[in-house]
Amino acid sequence: MTRVLIADDQELVRTGFRLILDLEPDMEVVGEAADGAACVRAVAREDPDVVLMDVRMPQLDGIGATRALAQAGSRARVLVLTTFDLDEYVYEALRAGAGGFLLKDAPREQLLAAIRQAAAGEALLAPSVTRRLIERFVGAAPADPGLRGRIDSLSAREREVLALVAQGRSNAEIARALFIGDATVKTHVARMLAKLGARDRIQAVVMAYESRFVTPQG
Repeated sequence: MTRVLIADDQELVRTGFRLILDLEPDMEVVGEAADGAACVRAVAREDPDVVLMDVRMPQLDGIGATRALAQAGSRARVLVLTTFDLDEYVYEALRAGAGGFLLKDAPREQLLAAIRQAAAGEALLAPSVTRRLIERFVGAAPADPGLRGRIDSLSAREREVLALVAQGRSNAEIARALFIGDATVKTHVARMLAKLGARDRIQAVVMAYESRFVTPQG
């Protein structure tokens, strides 16, 4: 059973999501929050698997709440809800530790699939979307030397894996590209994330772009 918490300042939005999720036999809505601060408290209390997080909320917005959850070591996967594709808030939320994003007007099946993916720990951004986000919001900003230092601490094989992850390759695709087993790929990915201090593959990709280890042009 996937436990979901809904954070949105609009009651009608929360009710709509709850009605959809309550129909699913493998999902349970364990709480709601109307602002980011209430969301952080509710997550600590309810320990959900997935948080549907609106980015624009009073008191503490979705970015601040996502960052607070990451700093608190919450295991909940944050799925950011936004009105506009490639909205600057989405990029900041990913930097803060969100596991992906979804447009608020996404079809019902897409919402359910995204929640299931998030609960399974899978990436929720297509490579093309990641590239567009980076192109728009990293732009000509100088590379972050601190991030580059972390990437330089990776082994040669771990850097190869990071480059392929940044291309959007799955573990199976990475295994074929490097002629290694799936289990070995998982080990390299886990070590790479630990050395980078990244919560998941998406954060690792953001770090790879911001350090200029990889670029939107490839």
